[in-house]
Amino acid sequence: MARVLILSSVVAMGHVGLSAGQPVCQLLGVEVTGVPTIVLSNHPAWRHVAGTAVAPERITDMVGALEANGWLAGHAGVLVGYMPGVGHVEAAVGLVERMRAAAPGVRVVVDPILGDHPKGLYVKENVAEAVRDRLVPLADMVTPNLFELGWLTGRDCADLAGAREAAAALGVPVVHVTSPPLGEAETGVLSVSETGAELYRSAKEWDVPHGIGDVFAALIAAGLPVGQALGHVAALAEVSRGCDHLAIVESAARWTGAAPITSERV
Repeated sequence: MARVLILSSVVAMGHVGLSAGQPVCQLLGVEVTGVPTIVLSNHPAWRHVAGTAVAPERITDMVGALEANGWLAGHAGVLVGYMPGVGHVEAAVGLVERMRAAAPGVRVVVDPILGDHPKGLYVKENVAEAVRDRLVPLADMVTPNLFELGWLTGRDCADLAGAREAAAALGVPVVHVTSPPLGEAETGVLSVSETGAELYRSAKEWDVPHGIGDVFAALIAAGLPVGQALGHVAALAEVSRGCDHLAIVESAARWTGAAPITSERV
């Protein structure tokens, strides 16, 4: 069985961060080692929220214990997600270094969770800068949304050509841009690598709970092809419309069987 390590946020109620990626991967037969960066009652968009960040040194201690037990070896992928502070970014850098030493060839995916349109950054600017300068250069793949791609590169991503050029300028072998500029009715993924660019289109669903981007990043870290990962994500978004939280468990029979989405060269 494949195994991935996810370093991200944990919520007691709902499905975001690690609490989204872990159940989705497990339902698809991929085991997950989960290390939390922050533990909250729920996503902060709700009226009431409580919790606290995990101290960076505790994260380093947990990773050290996993390493000492011989449990870092054998991972096929590692996903670095939400970072509450600069110290967490440094802990994540250490994790990536340890993972590559213990599991040569491990797939390193960074989901630069920094912000979105129209609110802009929802992490502190020094955290976003640390993610850009310290984590992104370590990645084999990154999964930014359109706002994050523009912020990381300082480029205009208003159309597909601009987004493609920005992704190529990021300096990462593979960039999967979620929410590419496709208009009001469509969304999908723009995948850019040294071999070119592929566009995967899916219908845009409205009133979908938080966590869809976390699911996609986790599936990429698990090694799913982009089209198959997006097929699962699109089906999950459709069945979760109007729900408080993603319907990961109750609708598993529907989204786990989703067909892959085909791509076009752009």
